[in-house]
Amino acid sequence: MQKNYIHYLFILVVCWFAFFVNNGSVYEDIMESRNLVTAHEMIEYDNWLVPTMNGELRLEKPPLPTWVAAGIEYLQPDNISLQRAAAGIMATMMAFFLYFLALALSGNRLLALLSALVLATSFNVIMAGRVATWDIYCHSFMLGAIFFFYRGIKSVRTSWANFIWAGVFLGLSFLGKGPVAFYALLLPFLISYICIYRPSLKGKGGPIAVMLLLFIVISFWWPLYLYVFHRDTALFVLAKESTAWIERNVRPWYYYWLFFAESGIWALFLLTGLCWPWLKKKVRMRKEYTFAVLWTVVTLVMLSFFPEKKTRYLLPLLIPAAMVVAQYIVYIFMAAKEKTLTAGDRIVFRVNAFIPALIALGMPIAIYLLFYREGEIGLSLLIIVSLLFLLAAYSIFAGGVRIKSMKVFTGVVLLLILVETLLMSRVANMFNNTEIKSIKAVRQIEELQHVPFYYPADEELRIELVYEAGRRILPWDMKSDTTLLNSLPIVLVSGKPASEVLPAGMQEKVNLRLIDVYDNNNRPKTDKKRYSPKFVRYVTILEKK
Repeated sequence: MQKNYIHYLFILVVCWFAFFVNNGSVYEDIMESRNLVTAHEMIEYDNWLVPTMNGELRLEKPPLPTWVAAGIEYLQPDNISLQRAAAGIMATMMAFFLYFLALALSGNRLLALLSALVLATSFNVIMAGRVATWDIYCHSFMLGAIFFFYRGIKSVRTSWANFIWAGVFLGLSFLGKGPVAFYALLLPFLISYICIYRPSLKGKGGPIAVMLLLFIVISFWWPLYLYVFHRDTALFVLAKESTAWIERNVRPWYYYWLFFAESGIWALFLLTGLCWPWLKKKVRMRKEYTFAVLWTVVTLVMLSFFPEKKTRYLLPLLIPAAMVVAQYIVYIFMAAKEKTLTAGDRIVFRVNAFIPALIALGMPIAIYLLFYREGEIGLSLLIIVSLLFLLAAYSIFAGGVRIKSMKVFTGVVLLLILVETLLMSRVANMFNNTEIKSIKAVRQIEELQHVPFYYPADEELRIELVYEAGRRILPWDMKSDTTLLNSLPIVLVSGKPASEVLPAGMQEKVNLRLIDVYDNNNRPKTDKKRYSPKFVRYVTILEKK
């Protein structure tokens, strides 16, 4: 039991650095802005059951993560670090659930610990745990459901508690992001588990029925509520979302073939671990290893079936992939201990180890060129940071030479912690627009506090501007709607000066007073690919003459 507590501490420490340290160093992206605008409007307009985004119904996503975000917004308004910390907590839960699942499957504490730590330090997972987006919610809850379901199936006696918890987490996963995790995580798990373990459900019918009933009760009350009170809109959204996966972000079937890169620094270890014909004969936990490989492959194949593809959709694949990496590291550890490693094993392991060692070795040079030479850090900090990276490089390199897999693993984790702690914020600042002039400033202008905001209906309004402004900015069709002139003053947020946007006849009836021109581009003007005029907006008060 004491070993377990030590493992818990290791996981917590690594997750702290992976998900929480410097999590406010980058600007909010479009998905975060959508989510946080929705959360803000939940509070401001008291629409907790029917979410809106900039005044329009937003029923595409179930409300659970938005409720969490709204609660945080209520307690700590505009605290992006705290909003992202909620995702970090979910990512930490995911790491713990994988620990418990791997331990239950194998009975091997080392395998369980390594699986959790590999998952927590995989690139895609780190990013999901550092931004206020919703994918991490559904997959974390689903992994919890899988763990409790597995415990219930394996229990000799009827284990009602495990199936009850499984039903609760299934419902929470659905409320997190609909059926996404059911397809991308649960179904591949079930297929792989049935193929490898051929479980018996004898005597489990009653608890499984209770599990499904709980899932239905927790999941479907919200869609049912929408169907009853907002039927037309709900049916429209359902029709739109049911075809979105074949119309948006369509990629070829092989788009995910570089999936291993989403594990970040573990990419080569993962590729090695997936060499099933070679490794299955070597590992001791053959059934558990084969199951992890099959789970990974089935997930990849099923995700590849969908025309709509995004790299963040690979998040559930990294769960079994982490177990594959852990299996390989445990094999090297045991074989080296028992002196049964082959020459091929040594060569492959050293190749895997030396690449991150070279990365760690090159970090002091990169820090010197990017930060010290530019005056970003002083000499003393340069020396301290360089020594820490050299320590990580030594640990990885020495572990590779001596075939000490735990030493390599520790060095790689240390390398990631150092990057996240010492470099992430500074690297982010290299790409940030230092001349940004955010429309957020309108929040501090007293005369604008109770004045409604509008934008030209024929222009595209980026939701990031709505988030920064902290208020609704509604569309205005100036050519057909003149009724707003009866309720002046109003604020116009436009991509061009108001004098160029307003019809000539309308300009004769109003006074135009420019508040300021705001530039919300996160990237500087020199970044021609990412700098967009859509983020440059003229804020003008329209007043009665």
